Amino acid sequence: MAELRLRQLAPVQVAVLRVASEAGGARDAVLVGGAVRDAVLRRGSADVDIAVPSGAIALAQRSAERLGATCVVLDAERGAARVVAGAGVTLDVTDFRAPTLAGDLAARDFTVNALAVALGPLVTRGRAPIVDPTGGLADLTARRLRPAGPAVLDEDPLRALRAVRLEATLALRLTPAATRQVRAAARGLQRIAAERVRDEVLALLALADTARALRRADALGLLGVVLPEVEPMRTTAQPLPHRFDVLEHSLRAVGGCDRLLGRLAALAPYGEELAVHVAEPLGGGTRRGAALKLAALLHDVSKPETRRRVGGRVRFFEHDVIGARRVREIGERLRLPERVIAVVERIVRHHLRPMHLAHAGSITPRARYRFYRDLREDTRDLLLLVLADAAAVTGASPLTTWRRAHLLRELFAGWREQRQAERRPALLRGEDVMARFSLEPGPRVGWLLSQAREAQDLGRVHSREEALAFLDSLDPGP
Repeated sequence: MAELRLRQLAPVQVAVLRVASEAGGARDAVLVGGAVRDAVLRRGSADVDIAVPSGAIALAQRSAERLGATCVVLDAERGAARVVAGAGVTLDVTDFRAPTLAGDLAARDFTVNALAVALGPLVTRGRAPIVDPTGGLADLTARRLRPAGPAVLDEDPLRALRAVRLEATLALRLTPAATRQVRAAARGLQRIAAERVRDEVLALLALADTARALRRADALGLLGVVLPEVEPMRTTAQPLPHRFDVLEHSLRAVGGCDRLLGRLAALAPYGEELAVHVAEPLGGGTRRGAALKLAALLHDVSKPETRRRVGGRVRFFEHDVIGARRVREIGERLRLPERVIAVVERIVRHHLRPMHLAHAGSITPRARYRFYRDLREDTRDLLLLVLADAAAVTGASPLTTWRRAHLLRELFAGWREQRQAERRPALLRGEDVMARFSLEPGPRVGWLLSQAREAQDLGRVHSREEALAFLDSLDPGP
């Protein structure tokens, strides 16, 4: 019988297990799921899942007290609690979902997660047998992914979407029978709470190869259920120089973002600062890199509804403006964090701006200034999207496109200059403007201040007196 040795686990996991074992009430507790699976696969893992016949919430609370951590009750009725132990470690404690351990494991999602090890012997002796009633160990060896039982996907269709993530992260493959079960369960995703679907979508966006995972989700009939907007994208053709329909183009743009995020150093001399930027948290465990990929998937989401033939040419008027509204609707439907929605919405709204600047010929200082002003902290996200978008028109590599993307290079360089300009104190304050023009607080004051700031950042005024004189010269504003 296969065994799990304590030394196969990360030190931080061992520390948490010792605390839980000593907290009392854990006599029949078992380590289950991902921690066991990842130890067998020799993959790094930080999370710990413990199951007990009963009393999970009380055990979690005692463990939290010993760890000086926070305990959150996830499901009081079914007995589930989470301890956020710090150092990136989470301890989940749940009551058995069946009268026996074997029944509990059979009710889990996939066989590779239906593995358990008795906590007591593991901690005290340093080793314990792996309980494997569904054949999960053999499936790990064969790199198979199968549901743990015949009804587990119907009971919780979210597991169908989770299968895509497990395939991607564990290098597993659904068996033919499991593939049929996933496809059959896909429609059931419509009845799953948006928050749970959101978490799986965000997990896919966090992968190194999100495009491949999205294609797999699409092949299994899952993507169109989660994002019905992709269905008309699939059937919307695009004129030359585009080689692909809207959905294929968008998936290639996601793939371009995958490649760029994996090789930011190639975007010299901006690679280091971009690496810090795309790692910025936006809330809900989501980073900018994931938001960028979502923007890549949805940047042309409104092309199907805006497609028109004008004078023999196919046009997509205002697909950027309408697309931004659609993105917000999608984000709110999926309960995405507000900042994630705002970033994706802004990127989609302005994703044509660099093209418009290019068509204008030379870029005036004012046009460039207003580009940075409108995009602000999302400027570099937009430029990365535009790079991936441009490459996806023909299927080229975005890294190849970068070498001849002179405008994007110029805009990347200008971002630094703009940030330096913005750090300088404003020459005028609201009271200066109100006194000069005998105004009360209101929109007119804000407009005048924005005009003065623009003139200052463009180097047209250098003192308070020059700034006021500049405002004197303006035509009446809005």
